[in-house]
Amino acid sequence: MALFGVSIARRNFPIHGDGIYLRPAEMSDFVQWSSLRARSRAFLTPWEPVWPLDDLTRSSFRYRVRRHGEELARDESFSFLIFREHDDTLVGGLSLGHVRRGVSQAATLGYWMGEPHAGKGYMSRAVRAVLVYAFEKQGLHRIEAACLPNNEPSKRLLERLGFTQEGYARAYLNINGQWRDHLLFALLDTDPLPLRAPTLK
Repeated sequence: MALFGVSIARRNFPIHGDGIYLRPAEMSDFVQWSSLRARSRAFLTPWEPVWPLDDLTRSSFRYRVRRHGEELARDESFSFLIFREHDDTLVGGLSLGHVRRGVSQAATLGYWMGEPHAGKGYMSRAVRAVLVYAFEKQGLHRIEAACLPNNEPSKRLLERLGFTQEGYARAYLNINGQWRDHLLFALLDTDPLPLRAPTLK
């Protein structure tokens, strides 16, 4: 399958983890995606930018799929949906954005989890699998992440996966209509990864 001149097969998708897998969104995912996001809206609102009025429409999702494909083709961002392996249920999403090559070899990690699936370990497994992909398949050296100071689940997730808190950024991102301070974390390919997923073949 080719997408905007990029062979999906060459990109090593899907990415498999412990009971989950990740791949770029397709139009066939719209019903599951819109349903999960709608059910999780109140749960996600405190941690995300304000949703556009048409965010859950098919046309908006089509634009999202196309934009993510173009960013993938340009090696700017890798956006994935996370599925439970045994029944192909969509549980959340994850991205490696703002990819910087050259002397940086870095990207920024972002993620969301549907409310019905939160607290069940799916995101830890997904991030571990993507870290292997980022370091071993994409040759990245540094993965950065940020979370709101009061987002204890996200903070614990990053610390559990070996990320180091490196700083505190004032008014860093506009979340739910307000500029909010964030804790800044990072993980290097040389850092110990006791929970690293099995090496990709």
